[in-house]
Amino acid sequence: MALAHAILASLVESSCSGYDLAKKFDGSVGFFWAASHQQIYRELSKLENQGWITPETILLPGRPDKKLYSVTELGRKHLKSWIAEPSEPTAIKDDILVKIFAGYIASPSTILEEIKRHSEAHQKRLVTYQKIQQQYFQNPQQLSEQAKFQHLTLLNGIGYETYWLAWCDEAIKLLG
Repeated sequence: MALAHAILASLVESSCSGYDLAKKFDGSVGFFWAASHQQIYRELSKLENQGWITPETILLPGRPDKKLYSVTELGRKHLKSWIAEPSEPTAIKDDILVKIFAGYIASPSTILEEIKRHSEAHQKRLVTYQKIQQQYFQNPQQLSEQAKFQHLTLLNGIGYETYWLAWCDEAIKLLG
């Protein structure tokens, strides 16, 4: 997946400025596709040049103009085409797994501390996901079609964090 697809997926929901998109990215798509604000702004320019998004300039007295971006019909067609393409499972790229693989050359306390740090980070993210679920997805069968797809993405995140916490517990027991 390219950043372009993550941006199109975010904008297809509603138009927003680059700044608002970056903030939105931090709290939704950003959970599974990381990008800096600079990368997002660069990609917005490329998407506009390809005709996949279009800006609407909002004049703001005494402040710089604001651009609201929305997905064009061409951008929507591209996104639909990309969604229809088969996706292969992504290879795991995780620093901690490389550290664990070679962890026998380091002190056990160093590795245990790193695992505990990761466990805390995954616990925080799981709590965040669970709060989102409680706030927006309490009755899954009564959700709109769009919300059902977003809920499925959230459920994957909850499962992912739950798996990591279980793995961290196992690793701590084995190495502790």
